[in-house]
Amino acid sequence: MDRAGKAESMEVLKSIFDESGVVVVTHYSGLTVAEMTDLRGKLREQGGALKVIKNRIAKKALEGLGDKGGDDAKGLFSGPVAIAYSPDPVAASKAAVDFAKDNDKLVIIGAMMEEKVLGADGVQALAKLPSLDQLRGKLVGLIQAPATKVAGVLQAPAGQLARVVSAYANKDAA
Repeated sequence: MDRAGKAESMEVLKSIFDESGVVVVTHYSGLTVAEMTDLRGKLREQGGALKVIKNRIAKKALEGLGDKGGDDAKGLFSGPVAIAYSPDPVAASKAAVDFAKDNDKLVIIGAMMEEKVLGADGVQALAKLPSLDQLRGKLVGLIQAPATKVAGVLQAPAGQLARVVSAYANKDAA
């Protein structure tokens, strides 16, 4: 890789580190191309991506992020590293952990989330949380429930009045 290619790679990595909700660092040694393609597809379904990176370029890209946990994260980058990243902090970690359960060749090393560096246990805990879409669904359900109950309460007196009038009409007719 020439100097311009390295500079471009470093800029891409800086933007990934800055803009992603989470960056999960994994070792992928022993995975076949088909398995890597499957992992990429699972991440893409969750709104994430997978990128195989060079450790030296990643460490240089992290130098500018010293105040955002960049110095602590440099220890994650050794060996054959691939990063899974997504804007939603739960999506990439959930997809990577689920794939690692089925395939022991993918080893989760840790993650960078905002200014924090998480270990493998932290990534496991993050993967157990509900995704952003699931949280939005729960929130909408909670907001809709009171409105439905209010509508039911407002309709009840009118329904009861109609039943009383109907009962009197039936009584007079008989």
